[in-house]
Parts: sequence; C-alpha cells; structure tokens
Amino acid sequence: MSRESEAALSGESSAAALPGTLSETLRTELIAFRRDMHMHPELGNQEFRTTAALRHRLERAGLAPQVLNTGTGLFCDIGTRDGATGVRPMLALRADIDALPIPDTKTGVAYRSTVPDRAHACGHDVHTTAVLGAGLVLAELDREGLLPHPVRLIFQPAEEVLPGGALDAIESGVLEGVGRIIAVHCDPRVDVGTIGLRTGPITSACDRLEVALDGPGGHTARPHLTTDLVTAAAKVATEVPALLARRVDARSGLALTWGRIAAGHACNVIPQHAELSGTVRCLDLKSWREAPDLVHAAIDEISALYHAKSQINYVRGVPPVVNDLLAAELLRDAQIARRGPQSIEDTEQSLGGEDFSWYLEQVPGAMARLGVRTPGDSARRDLHRGDFDVDERAIQVGVELFTAAALLDGDRS
Repeated sequence: MSRESEAALSGESSAAALPGTLSETLRTELIAFRRDMHMHPELGNQEFRTTAALRHRLERAGLAPQVLNTGTGLFCDIGTRDGATGVRPMLALRADIDALPIPDTKTGVAYRSTVPDRAHACGHDVHTTAVLGAGLVLAELDREGLLPHPVRLIFQPAEEVLPGGALDAIESGVLEGVGRIIAVHCDPRVDVGTIGLRTGPITSACDRLEVALDGPGGHTARPHLTTDLVTAAAKVATEVPALLARRVDARSGLALTWGRIAAGHACNVIPQHAELSGTVRCLDLKSWREAPDLVHAAIDEISALYHAKSQINYVRGVPPVVNDLLAAELLRDAQIARRGPQSIEDTEQSLGGEDFSWYLEQVPGAMARLGVRTPGDSARRDLHRGDFDVDERAIQVGVELFTAAALLDGDRS
C-alpha cells in the first residue's frame, strides 16, 4: 500500500479532530449488517426485508423511522427543533437499498447472495450501511448535545428502476424541511480511503428505449418481395447511433447503445417482427430534453428506408446529477477533516445514470464517489458485474464522511 493510501485510510494528515468517528464495536456490527444485506438482495420496490431490518435497528437506537408510502424504503429524522424559528432546514443523507437482477458469481466469500439471479452488484448495500452507521453515530451525538443541525436519513427503494424510486420518495415527502442533500456512490476505480469529487455534472442522463419493427415476413429466397426485417433491424442498430452523432453537438455526449436485439426463429424465414432495446445517455440537460424527438426521427427515417413499420417506446429515465458548489465543498471539507486533503481526487463525469438527480431538481446537493478498491489490487471488479465486491473499510470512510458533513453543515446554516 502506498504512503498516500495509508494516510488516507488512517486520517493521519487530517485537520482538527471532529467527534463522530466510528467505534470498533459499531464498525463490526455494520460490516455484519452489510454482509447480511448482501446475502439477501431484493429488487426495486420489493425491499421488504431490508426495510424491516433498517427500521428495527433505528428503533433500537431510540429513533422513529417512517416507511415510505410505497411500502418499502424509509426516512428518519435526527436532531432537535429550534423553538424560535421552527424546524431548521435539514441536511439529508441518502442511500439506495435495491439490488440488481443478475447472479452473484463471487467465490470464496461467505456473504455471497443466497437469492438466485439477485445481487448487490452496484454497492447499494455499502451506501445503505454507511447512512445507517452515520445515523446511529449522529443519534448518539444528538443525545450528548453535540449535533448542531437536524439531519434526515433517506433509504430509498428502486434506484435501478427507471425513472427511479427517488420520485416516489419525494412524493412521500422526504424532502420536506430539507435544505441540502448528499450521497455517495461506490467507485471500484478509486482506492478505499479516498473519495472522488467534482462540481457540476458528475453523472449523465439515462433513458430507456424499446423499438419494435414489423413487416409481412416471407422466404429468405425472395427478400425482394417482402420486408427484410433482420436487415432493417441491423440497420437501425448501426445507423441510428451514427445518425444521432451528426445531429447533436458532440460535446453533449449523446450516446445510444443497444443492449438487446431479437428477430426470427429459422434460418430460411424472414420474420415478421423484430425488437431492439437499449439506453440513451447524454451529458447535458439541453440535449436530454431534445433527445426523444431526435431519436424518434432517426429511427423512423432508417426503418422507412427498409419499409419496416416502427413502434417506439421512449421511457424517460433520469437527468444528470449536477453537484451544487456549496454541497460539494461541504463533502470536500468533511473528507479533509477526517482523512486530509490527500484523500480526495478529482473525478470525471460518467455516462452512468443515477436517480439522485431527481432530488437535486428540488434542493441543492452533491454526490461523491466512494473508493472501494483495495490499494494495490489489480483485479477489475466493475459495477453491475456478478463478481463485484468492495473493500469493507469503505463503510467506515462513508460513515465518517457523513458524520463530519453533518457537523460542519451546522456551521453553514
């Protein structure tokens, strides 16, 4: 491990110590909580076991969590009311609790998923455990009179389900009384002990696209007498992305990528139906707002060249996550207070989508990338892969980042 990585993990270069660090007892408990959650992954809007576990632990800490209107997910307030001014605007800490519909392919770990074709392959179990741990630490600080500012914990379901469970959480009132919101997302490219930060866009917009092509079908010996639907589907798959690249500013990063193509059942039969599905991603809000019309027009043009009838289902997903300057500075100051300036690296905008963006349509906030890679580990464990795993020391880093932010946010109100 490099000297910089050791310093980031130990916090040896940090500023004046803040309360709210993680005790060894709670650290051990949180790792066990994360592993249990990892072993029992639940898909979006089905997170009943996870919700119950969170509710039980928060109630044990003397808190009063409230389950969302959707039946899964919850929020929980910590802190006191200011009698002179009413409820002071809260800092919200957000976590997502759902898993992905893919098999867990890890070997050699006792906490591998016990549910077939379900896995926490995006780190939501780490996000959830970090916010839970922060809540438990902050509740204790509040009892000691050391929490200067009220805090809300948000455990949101269905982040992986477009357009995202954040919209349902907002509808349930999780942002009422919130002045600022922060979150983290696991990053397997960043060493544990380090976070990645940027001001402005940090993720991209992401929409879902489904296309159906139809024609009369026929014999492969006579494609000139019918609609060659397989060729039409292939042309839509290859030429529509190329056409879009010439109709938008290249700086917008608009990208259509197909994830599924299906057509036909026999080698000598031209099918009557073909399907394509994929995602549309872009870096800026202007292009995201224009994307549906551009995509529709491009698909219609290409399919018409091959006499295929097209039906398009364009499902709006999420806008980009755009980090607010002050919220990003809060995360930066919190990380410096815990682990020193060497524990922060600049990060780029990714083409991944995140429904945390919906919160930022309502209140200012920011998301940091939480390093989960063991320093020196050369294995590639990317997000949304069945072998994804984390260095569990990231849980402590996340907890202490959140608690420092809550304490420092009290100085900024």
